[in-house]
Amino acid sequence: MIQITPQMRIVVAVEPADFRKGIDGLAHVCKELLKHDPFGGWVFVFRNRPATAVKLLVYDGQGFWLLHKRLSSGKFRWWPVSGTASAKTLAAHQLHVLLSAGNPDAVQAAPVWRPVGPAD
Repeated sequence: MIQITPQMRIVVAVEPADFRKGIDGLAHVCKELLKHDPFGGWVFVFRNRPATAVKLLVYDGQGFWLLHKRLSSGKFRWWPVSGTASAKTLAAHQLHVLLSAGNPDAVQAAPVWRPVGPAD
């Protein structure tokens, strides 16, 4: 079982992916288009063209996980848009919202890191 933790680095591909691709095809997309090492522990998130499904690709140190979620009705309404960037990073809590077909940009949470020091 794969667990999404706050320490995971998550990147969402801006352009839709060809969902006929499996692990090797998506790993190639990670390396060539997204410019990230697919073996680096990142969680890669892809969407199909009709926005009805997402795939996640993760390497856990032993092998790849390929997760596929297809909505039974409706579409993933939110997806990053960029004129120049091929990907957008998300925090773990934002990925949970995205996988529930929500809007990760509308979610507010505490910062991932904040310095600890004496109170002023």
